[in-house]
Amino acid sequence: MIIIWDKVWMFVAVLLFTYLSKKITTSEPNKIKFHFYYLMFYFCASLLACIIWPFFLWKPKDIKNAQISARILSLVTKLYKLKWELRRGEILSEDQGAVIVANHQSALDILGMFNIWDVIGKLAPVAKKEIFYVWPMGLVAYLAGVVFIDRKNSKDAYETLKSTSEVMVKNKTKIWIFPEGTRKKDRSCNLLPFKKGAFVIAVSSQKPIIPIVYSPYYFIDEKKYIFDSGHIVIQCLDPIKTEGLKMEDIPELMERVKNQMEKTYKELTKEILTTLPPDYPHSLEERREHAKLVHE
Repeated sequence: MIIIWDKVWMFVAVLLFTYLSKKITTSEPNKIKFHFYYLMFYFCASLLACIIWPFFLWKPKDIKNAQISARILSLVTKLYKLKWELRRGEILSEDQGAVIVANHQSALDILGMFNIWDVIGKLAPVAKKEIFYVWPMGLVAYLAGVVFIDRKNSKDAYETLKSTSEVMVKNKTKIWIFPEGTRKKDRSCNLLPFKKGAFVIAVSSQKPIIPIVYSPYYFIDEKKYIFDSGHIVIQCLDPIKTEGLKMEDIPELMERVKNQMEKTYKELTKEILTTLPPDYPHSLEERREHAKLVHE
C-alpha cells in the first residue's frame, strides 16, 4: 500500500513539475510565469546571502562588501534578459561625496543599481528599516553597509542620516536614496511626493544632488501578468549644487529636482514607447494613454 502511494505522489509531482515548466517557459503571459520571475530574483539573492555573510564578518559594514555583492547579483540580469543602458555615467564616477536620488518603480530598481555600482564606486544605499528583517538578505545588507532608517521615528531617522552624511563627506561616498519612499505603481509620468531626508543630507553637508531617472518598465504589466525581456535607460542628470543653501531652501530644492526628474521621465517614456514593435503585448488603449500623458 505504501509503495502504491509513493508511485501516486511521484506521478502527481511529475505532472505538477511538467505543468509549471510549461507555464514558465511559454511565451504567453500568465500568473505563474510572472510571479516566478520575481521569485527568481529573491531566491538568487537569498542563496548568495547564505553563502557570503560569514565572509563579511571580517570587515562588517565595509563598502567593499556591498560592491562584491553587487557584482555577483548583477548577473541576475542575464536570467531576466534585461539590458541596462547608463547615460552620462561620467557624472557618477566623479570622486566626491554626493546624494543620488532616483525614481522608484519596482524591485528591479535595485538590480539596476547593482549593474552600475562599479561606475559609482563608493556607495551606501539608504533603505527602510523593515528590509533588515528580511533575512538572510537583510543581514547581508547590514554587513555590506546599507543604511537603515526607521521612517516611523523621524528623530531616529534624522540622527541616522546625519551620521551617514558625515561618512559621505569624510570618505567621499555617495548615498543612494529613493525620495518617493515607496514604488510608484501607476503608469503616469508624475512621481510620488518626495520625502525630504535626501535633501536635508545634501544641504547640511553642502554636497551636490545627482538625480537619476529610470525609464518606464514597459515590459512589466502586473494586471496582465506580463514580464518580458526589456531595455531600461538609466539617465543621469546634471548635479545640483547645494553650496550656500539653508534648511529653509529645501522645499524649493525638492520641487526643482522633482520637476526635472518628471520631465526626463516623460521624455524617456516617449522615446521608449515609440520604438516598441507594433505587435508588442500592450493594448492600443494603453499606448494612447501613454501618448496623452507624454504630451500633457
